[in-house]
Amino acid sequence: MRRRTSVVATLAVIVPLLAVPAASAAAPGCDTKPIEKALTELSSADASGISVTVKSPRCGVRNAGVGLADLKTGRKVVGNEHSRIASNTKTWVATVVLQLVGEGKIKLDDSVDHYLPGLIRTQHYDGRKITIRQLLQHTSGLPDYLDAPYWEDELAHRWDHFEPLDTVLQALTLPPTDNSTPHHFSYSNTNYNLAGLIVAKVTGRSIGTEIKERIIKPLGLRHTSWPGDRTTLPEPDLRSYVERSGKVLDWTEWNVSGSDASGALVSTGADVTTFFTALMSGKLLAPAELAEMKKTVVDPEERGGRYGLGVERYESTPGFVTWGHSGFMETGHKLRNAVTDDGRRAVTLLIGSEEFKEEKVDSILRELIRDLR
Repeated sequence: MRRRTSVVATLAVIVPLLAVPAASAAAPGCDTKPIEKALTELSSADASGISVTVKSPRCGVRNAGVGLADLKTGRKVVGNEHSRIASNTKTWVATVVLQLVGEGKIKLDDSVDHYLPGLIRTQHYDGRKITIRQLLQHTSGLPDYLDAPYWEDELAHRWDHFEPLDTVLQALTLPPTDNSTPHHFSYSNTNYNLAGLIVAKVTGRSIGTEIKERIIKPLGLRHTSWPGDRTTLPEPDLRSYVERSGKVLDWTEWNVSGSDASGALVSTGADVTTFFTALMSGKLLAPAELAEMKKTVVDPEERGGRYGLGVERYESTPGFVTWGHSGFMETGHKLRNAVTDDGRRAVTLLIGSEEFKEEKVDSILRELIRDLR
């Protein structure tokens, strides 16, 4: 999920970096200097802890850690921690939808009403005029359910179970904003919870089950899970921290059932990296569906960014394209990742702090993905 929050004081890095290479030996010619440089720079990004996974043709997969995974116990980040991956979930959901498109079970330009007749019929919103493509690309005009007054108190519903349909109904009570007009990009978590409902209607199985059967099992992702009402993370966990009224608070435990298809997945840096490299290298989608995913519109909320069907596109250097999907969960967990267009190089950062030097981290990420070999 992506949520707007006020800026608060940052958390200091507690310990120096600790790099832990993958078990398999690096291929001949592996140059670890770009990774080591990035880790050194990340150690001054004012995050409590950052789990780092990189993949390149010569170095293979390597895991590393900066700072602490748990401030209370002093446990260091080593790169194998479980975290909430928040809105990175959207790419996984879009992949499932596009697989169903390839199977002829969903059409991108069919209306929402075609699959969920009568659900969206209000003064401001009409499901007969909203397509599946618009949901996946955030051009539906539907508001974000998180803007509803119900969610203003950060902690009021921390332990509550919430159905994705309820989040859609909340969104429909909100008036349109200047940014949420049809055909214009406006990021809304409602779009993906709605897409998850459509997947369930078409397949007879929940979006969490479809992700498990279509992505997690085939790729052998042993550390990725759909949490449901589980409020804790599998061990080892990357604990997450926020600062409120001058106090650092551990908000790791949370019922994120309401996030559903917009951001519920739990994973590790290695599993996220495996998924994205498989996706971009054509192992999860046929060429036609992958091409649809990569058709983008301008994302005015991200400088220089463009948004496809569940993926963010960046071209920080002319001709050098990377893909990914950032994430932020109300627990404080954040995610940054990038994978090259051919899927051969990738970087995934799982971050345990709500606030840190984001521009610095993004710059380090861009430089590292460019220099990996």
